[in-house]
Amino acid sequence: MSRNGNGRRTALVTGANRGIGLEVCRQLAAAGLDIVLTARDERRGQAALKDVPGPARAEQMDVTDGDSVRDCAARLAADGVEIDVLVNNAGIYPTTSFFDVTEEVFTESLQINMMGAFRTCQAFVPGMVDRGYGRVVNVSAGGGAMTESVPHPPAYGIAKAALNALTLAVSAAIPRGVKVNAMCPGWVRTRMGGGGAPLSVADGADTALWLATLPDNGPNGGFFRERKRIPW
Repeated sequence: MSRNGNGRRTALVTGANRGIGLEVCRQLAAAGLDIVLTARDERRGQAALKDVPGPARAEQMDVTDGDSVRDCAARLAADGVEIDVLVNNAGIYPTTSFFDVTEEVFTESLQINMMGAFRTCQAFVPGMVDRGYGRVVNVSAGGGAMTESVPHPPAYGIAKAALNALTLAVSAAIPRGVKVNAMCPGWVRTRMGGGGAPLSVADGADTALWLATLPDNGPNGGFFRERKRIPW
């Protein structure tokens, strides 16, 4: 349990000032969790708090910067906040074709879509292991599945495939009690997905909510869409 004295678990969501990340915060708060809403831009994170019911705090965190992640973890620890649920939602969607994409864009995609989750897992999962409970949700995509033509768009799909591999690596390194899974939200009406997407933000966040609140006999090391396991 978190050490805030009210017996509630605490969830940290990255890239949470808008879109799916903000909706995950709303749904987890409605489910009774305390929320740590993180954003690269501190002002946008603070502004987003008004949309989250229940106990919530905003924290500045740039997942591309290891010091930023560690500093956030240190601030929370100093305040006695223990992270029970980690939702790695921060991401970008570069669409440039393989022979036109620059090394800078490709590296940025890897830094945000995969290395960000690597950094947050290193910062927060050891505490979950020590306490014997934790849930990690990596927001991936069908575009990162080898069975769904991972190469397109390349900088995005390859980074999400790497995130899937990270999910398997972390899930294999933890004891029972902590569960690490990846999920595909589908094509969602967000700034990234566009207005023509068929799914609402609430639909896109649903599987993340499910994985973040799994019972003790729930799955570990899986890849899910619409609460159903899908191939890697």
